[in-house]
Amino acid sequence: MNKTWWKSLAVLILTYVILKGFLGVVPRQPILNESIRNVYFHVPLWFGMIILLLTSAIFSIKYLRSGRFDDDLIAVEFANTAILFGILGCATGSLWANFTWGEPWPNDPKLNSVAVGMLMYLAYLILRGSFDDEQRRARISAVYNIFAFAVFVPLIFIVPRLTDSLHPGNGGNPAFGKYDMDNNMRMVFYPAIIGFTLLGVWITELRIRFRRVKAALDD
Repeated sequence: MNKTWWKSLAVLILTYVILKGFLGVVPRQPILNESIRNVYFHVPLWFGMIILLLTSAIFSIKYLRSGRFDDDLIAVEFANTAILFGILGCATGSLWANFTWGEPWPNDPKLNSVAVGMLMYLAYLILRGSFDDEQRRARISAVYNIFAFAVFVPLIFIVPRLTDSLHPGNGGNPAFGKYDMDNNMRMVFYPAIIGFTLLGVWITELRIRFRRVKAALDD
């Protein structure tokens, strides 16, 4: 139980988030209307993705320092889960954009930067599959992973702020504030970040255990 309490916590938090997300009271704002509920899903998925990518980069650094293949395995599985969260974030964002901006993927610097960032990480997975030598694959992909994270963060957080953007909090467009997100929404939004992040760690842990068992059987 000492090792699984956080999994139970993740289930409880996400159950709470889903129920409040669909049934809770939200502010009635022009244009946003009921779509503001997507704040509980779209934004926490992206927060979770960033945390998972950071963890992946840390384990890539650990691999380069230690040479332990298990660190490389953990790094790639955290990246895999982060990419899944990124795809879900893009899907929920496109659905939201279709209702509020009139099209699922407008020509917006924030969205275009996200697309470039996601392609960078998909290229990371392709890169890993292009090497037969395990040590060479691990070392080159670790360097690429660190580089990709160093580029990804300014790409989605800094570049969109340098020009006009439809996305909240970028290019002079105000972020969600006290007029959009009241205290009732914050009571769901912040737990949602924790819940989705824990879910991502849980998925990654299962994949790591599966890969370890598979490697043991292959040996």
